Amino acid sequence: MKFNLNEYFKKHTEAAPLAVFRVFFGLMMLTSIIRFWSYGWIDKLYIQPKFFFSFYGFEWVKPIGAYTYAVFFICGISTILITLGFKYKIAIVTFFLSFTYIELMDKTTYLNHYYFISLLSFIMIFLPANAYYSLDAKIKGTSFQYIPSWTIDVIKLLLGIVYFYAGLAKLNSDWLLDAMPLKIWLPSKYDIPFLGDILQKEWAHYLFSYSGAIYDLTIPFLLLYRKTRPFAFVMVVVFHVLTRVLFPIGMFPYIMIISTLVFFNSVFHHKILDFISKICKINKSKFDTNKVLKFSYVKNKILISFFLIFFMIQLFFPFRYLIYPGELFWTEEGYRFSWRVMLMEKAGYANFKIVNSETKERFYVDNDDFLTAFQQKQMASQPDFILEYAHYLKEHFESQGHQNIQVFVESYVALNGRLSTLYIDPKVDLGEQKESLKHKKWIIPFKDEIKGL
Repeated sequence: MKFNLNEYFKKHTEAAPLAVFRVFFGLMMLTSIIRFWSYGWIDKLYIQPKFFFSFYGFEWVKPIGAYTYAVFFICGISTILITLGFKYKIAIVTFFLSFTYIELMDKTTYLNHYYFISLLSFIMIFLPANAYYSLDAKIKGTSFQYIPSWTIDVIKLLLGIVYFYAGLAKLNSDWLLDAMPLKIWLPSKYDIPFLGDILQKEWAHYLFSYSGAIYDLTIPFLLLYRKTRPFAFVMVVVFHVLTRVLFPIGMFPYIMIISTLVFFNSVFHHKILDFISKICKINKSKFDTNKVLKFSYVKNKILISFFLIFFMIQLFFPFRYLIYPGELFWTEEGYRFSWRVMLMEKAGYANFKIVNSETKERFYVDNDDFLTAFQQKQMASQPDFILEYAHYLKEHFESQGHQNIQVFVESYVALNGRLSTLYIDPKVDLGEQKESLKHKKWIIPFKDEIKGL
């Protein structure tokens, strides 16, 4: 059967899957905010540190002292409104801006799933997630039971890209031939009941490596196909629960489990909404109007064009590392925002030396005076962190009256079980190096080879 793109964009489907997705997305994000607040991480990560690492181009985004709590509070309130579908457009825009601001405040806390949530909430701004089973629909007295099919499929596409690209990233020699870095991580989980002994075996490391790659590469397609969907969902649950048991990655496994429900048909989602309605004493029948939401011709064209551009960016942006020389895992130029999940175990040492270029007087920096232990760990093995910190040190000591300052670093890094080797050219004055999107020539070239994507 020939696929007709124009006909596809005219198709409509039940709005129930998008409504369920909105409800669960809001609840999961609310849980994440409450969890973050209750563990004291706002104070620990955004109040206590003296210095914060910035994303290139977003240096202006910083924690705002005690008012940082207000950002989290606003973000939390918006998740409640999203769940209820009340003032949805305002709520989802507020969530996207506040959550992304939180994500950008300190690069130290970067995680792939934070980036995923920002992208997901961004595209939800343009979706009619409040058209059905929402307070907005109830208040307006207009509920649309059917919406354009593509408004649900864009969520499936984003999830598919995340999974498939994570699988492509695993097709490298460290992951497949050496089971790295799982060979380092898994044996440390010896205290897990039943699994602890198995995780000491080398065959288990390779089993986890290969099964992880196969899972990521195939799960989007298995979820799309009706006959394999139930089996695929079981795989999703097992994989993410196991991941949660083995690694401290917070709410991400649960978010991915809940998100994959969007692949199921409307009958399944109506059952979920019936259950919610029974618990919350909601008259769901008032939303089942058989009305069809139709965008105007111009709005439909604009939205479709926007999403085509958006997904073209998502498809090509992860491959920007190809424009840089050297080993990606070593330089990390183009590594972030490319769905490279848990592929590296990188440990570093960075000892900074401040030198007066005229008198040659020198002294060494105690990183404990400026950075938290977590920041030091991240900084020591990532070149853009090292450069930003060097600039900060130069400005700090100049403000104290020191003259003619140069900043050098003695830096060693170990990657995926290899011996620690020199990372940054110790003869380069980092205070004079400018941050940019260009290749950082002062990174010592990698002395090994990692084959693959």
